[in-house]
Amino acid sequence: MILASFPARLAYGMIGLGLYFKTYHALHSIAFAGFVAGLNGISGALSTSIRTSMIDRFGMRIPLRIFVPLYASAILLLNFVHGRTSLVFAAFFLGICGPPINLSIRPLWRHIVPPHDMRKALAIDTSVMTTASIFGPVLVTYLSLSAHPASALLTCSALIFLGGISLSVLSVTNQWKPEVKSKSDIGIFRVPGIRLLMVEGIIIGLGAGMFQIAVPAFTSIRHVERLTGTIFAVSSIASIIGALLAGVIGKHLTPLNAFIRNYYLWALVGLPLFLTTPGWSLMLVGGLIGLTVGSQQVFYLEIVEAVRPRGTAASALGWMWTVEGSAASVGSWIGGSLSQSVSPQFCFLCTSISVVIGAVMVRSGKGLLKAADKFGPRED
Repeated sequence: MILASFPARLAYGMIGLGLYFKTYHALHSIAFAGFVAGLNGISGALSTSIRTSMIDRFGMRIPLRIFVPLYASAILLLNFVHGRTSLVFAAFFLGICGPPINLSIRPLWRHIVPPHDMRKALAIDTSVMTTASIFGPVLVTYLSLSAHPASALLTCSALIFLGGISLSVLSVTNQWKPEVKSKSDIGIFRVPGIRLLMVEGIIIGLGAGMFQIAVPAFTSIRHVERLTGTIFAVSSIASIIGALLAGVIGKHLTPLNAFIRNYYLWALVGLPLFLTTPGWSLMLVGGLIGLTVGSQQVFYLEIVEAVRPRGTAASALGWMWTVEGSAASVGSWIGGSLSQSVSPQFCFLCTSISVVIGAVMVRSGKGLLKAADKFGPRED
């Protein structure tokens, strides 16, 4: 399952930066490149809940076999467009077509591994996803700045098709059945803990989106574009270590306590981010942030699984990603504009502030997430 899906996950790590470089080289505008990347993200985020709802209703095989070829074709289309209007429409359409690769894998773990190994499984899965995000930016940066920049999106299209189709034909994917809902099961938006996580996701998403665009904007302004992939790679490597560490402490902290404590650490290491420059300082602080974010992702997945209502194995996380991803896309658009009109460092400051606000929110609303303040799997 991990090996089959890895090419598609690698492609997901390439597409955002690939869109940025495609647009920037075509129109030489950092702000518009950020807008196009953000538009792609927001169209994908807004449609994520719809695509994951299809999984909870029809299973995984049909959605994957529809969206994977469509997405691969849409990426190819991007190589043939160059004007502002055509890039906007192509990026928007591409986001809508995104196959739910990661959101198809996460529900499978509960049916594959024993309950007491769930955190370890999520840690491994997060590490693999982050590994893809290491090589993705490095690969797309190299290809986008090579003598054949069109090869970046061509490679991305091939990888998404290979990984997506491979995942869709696995027996474990085809055998997975959606959870049966009863009339007594409440809707996802009626769960107070879910609403809290959605608000927190908006705050964090805005900061994350600004960071994702501020890094390539900063390297472009300082004429060190080739450092972009390296900076992201350092952060991603640290995220892998953080995720694996989260799996190690499975017997010592409940998901909620681990989430809150790690949140404090995340806020602390991110404070000096706005003082960095494209080089060793940004790599160092970015690496420390990546370390905490890697652990946070594991605990976050456990919390969502604990508080979600029955029948939302895929769509609960899909709605979380819809909210946070939409906010991140808005953050990318804002980040591109602010990087050009003010400075990328101001965007970094906004990112650090968003983490502090998120930590305060989660700590204040701890009682709404009490279902995650225990060991063991969720109880249906």
